[in-house]
Amino acid sequence: MTSGAWAEPVRVYAAGSLVAALKDVIAASGLPAEAVAAPTFGPAGLLRQRIEAGEKVDLYLSADFAGPRRLAAAGKAQNVVPFARNRLCVYARADLGLTSDNLLDRLLNPDLRLATSTPGADPGGDYAFAVFDRADAEHPGAKAVLEKKALKLLGSPNTMVPVAGRSPAATVFLGNNADALLYYCSGQSGTMKEAPGLSLVQLPPSLSVPATYAMALISDNPDAARLALFLVSEKGQAILARHELRPISGP
Repeated sequence: MTSGAWAEPVRVYAAGSLVAALKDVIAASGLPAEAVAAPTFGPAGLLRQRIEAGEKVDLYLSADFAGPRRLAAAGKAQNVVPFARNRLCVYARADLGLTSDNLLDRLLNPDLRLATSTPGADPGGDYAFAVFDRADAEHPGAKAVLEKKALKLLGSPNTMVPVAGRSPAATVFLGNNADALLYYCSGQSGTMKEAPGLSLVQLPPSLSVPATYAMALISDNPDAARLALFLVSEKGQAILARHELRPISGP
């Protein structure tokens, strides 16, 4: 089938960390504007639950592999394919003086308010808690301390309300809700502009966890397949790279 032969435009559910990148991908995909509906963005875990409940979707773009695989195992999706990689960084008030070398000790300080996304609802939270697992190998007992103190401000309907016109990551600091945020490195340029006075700290190799994004086709809409193929094409991967997401292959 050719583009436009399908009765309805492509319906895309995508992780919130893909907002800017996906809009650029769609614009460059070559599909007619009317062929793709405005994407629905949100915490990927919650979006997966909506698909499981029967909402009509053509393409699901998650910040993890687990969500698409779960849909495929339930017979609700097909062709699960990785399309990008990300990393976690720590955004923090610059005056705290956090560095990769002192990061774990500072995060364990009981006076430091540490924010994360919500595990289960958002893969970003699952990745953050995986970092806590690694921290325990370096500092026995760290996992329990970090999990107890983590403020799950992102990735759930009942968490922090973003400041109008600002990203959730920036809102953490604009509203003085936390001193540090363990979150995706992608989007860092925008966050640093929105919330001046922050530093961005890379996780040391001992704490770093891989974050792999995967997609799944939910329907037979041919334009959904075209969009998926463009996403993993050289041009699509270059667009993701401009938005600080890493290609699925390469260093």
